[in-house]
Amino acid sequence: MANSNTTSLLLLSTFLILIFIYFNFDFHQNQFIDTNLLPNPFQPSSNNNINNNTNINNSSLIINYNQVHHANIDNISFYGIIKVSKPEKKKNIKSDLEKIEDEMARARASIRKATRNKNYTSEKEETFVPRGHIYRNPYAFHQSHIEMEKRLKIWVYKEGEAPLVHQGPVKGIYGIEGTFIEEIENGLNKFIAKSPNEAHLYFLPISVVQVVVLLYRPFISFNRGPLHRVLMDYANVVAHKYPFWNRSSGADHFMVSCHDWAPEISDINPKFFENLIRGLCNANTSEGFQPNRDVSIPEVNIPASHLEQPSFTSRLSKRKIFAFFAGGVHGLVRRKLFTHWKDKDPEIQVNEYLSKDQNYYKLLGQSKFCLCPSGYEVASPRIVEAIFAECVPVLIKDNYSLPFNDVLDWAQFSVYIPVAKIPEIKAILKGISSKRYLRLVDGVRSVKRHFSVNKPAQPFDLIHMVLHSVWLRRLNVRLPY
Repeated sequence: MANSNTTSLLLLSTFLILIFIYFNFDFHQNQFIDTNLLPNPFQPSSNNNINNNTNINNSSLIINYNQVHHANIDNISFYGIIKVSKPEKKKNIKSDLEKIEDEMARARASIRKATRNKNYTSEKEETFVPRGHIYRNPYAFHQSHIEMEKRLKIWVYKEGEAPLVHQGPVKGIYGIEGTFIEEIENGLNKFIAKSPNEAHLYFLPISVVQVVVLLYRPFISFNRGPLHRVLMDYANVVAHKYPFWNRSSGADHFMVSCHDWAPEISDINPKFFENLIRGLCNANTSEGFQPNRDVSIPEVNIPASHLEQPSFTSRLSKRKIFAFFAGGVHGLVRRKLFTHWKDKDPEIQVNEYLSKDQNYYKLLGQSKFCLCPSGYEVASPRIVEAIFAECVPVLIKDNYSLPFNDVLDWAQFSVYIPVAKIPEIKAILKGISSKRYLRLVDGVRSVKRHFSVNKPAQPFDLIHMVLHSVWLRRLNVRLPY
């Protein structure tokens, strides 16, 4: 019995000794785990000075200790005190050019969608919806015009002083040049950019007409040197002062002019100006006009007292003149026209000068077809005059890139006769059926809106159509960034 008691006491003593060793020396499995290989995502910072008002950003974890309720430690839920967030990505800050090119890409996508769906998307109510046979693709044109009104910003260079720049003629056959400059310089114009960094296009506000008028006085020389130097000097100034010309090699820069010499402005340095968008009335492809880059502008003889074109339209049943022309014998094309048709046929009335009792515009309004031959140059205000008289224009010219040809189908409201076929004018016009003639007249009436000049400019009028033509050229350019 004694031995049994002794054995029990020894076992109890051994057990108590083992318990003492366990609690005093922390001998358990966690002593063998490398905490560097298995970090605890819930473990707070090793900083011993953390207080309960501290937010700890530990990699992807944000721990807010204010949410820990120590009063009842057994009920603490780590899901309630730990908010897991994704690692914060570094913000991709886009350059100004990148933002501009993103806008252009969205505009292109909208135009493609409108073409595909045969509908348009607009953030405002559209007061005019272009439809009908005069348009090549009315859906693409409409959406493109919507995108232009929504997005387009133009920076007008401020350098230079009037009258060579920032000013131009607003009356006569060169009037569109000054009217456009005046419109685009108007501070109320919604297309004007507040900063050059947000612009899609850059306008060189040089007036070729003003340069010729002021620097060629007296007019005794046809040397283009002074004109070339003005343009070259101006372009060099803006190219050195701003980064935009060199960034695009001039591909997002444009200017407009209706002077006959305007196509020659870039001859001084063809390489430097090879990408400049030139808006020209004298849009002669045989003289360097490039339809994919340049813009053809209608020549309009703007009256001295008002903007509207004179219009004396007559009902079709009262149009007794089959074909009509009146004007000077300017250039080879008109000389050929006069040789074959002046005083030769009462149905083809070709007149050099009208008597004082005859009204040119009334005669247009009494004619079925209005002959529009080239003069010294391919451009002529007679096309617009015919349109406003609701007389079908007969285009007698070669190498002429027609205005707004990107969107307007000229075959639906005009007749083209090559210069070589001037002797066949009557036969060609007589070959047009009554049904087709009525369709041509309907096209002429529909297209008048696009050749109207307004102050301020209105959507789809001539000024906006010129802008839209420039906008289309910019859409075709992607600038690297």
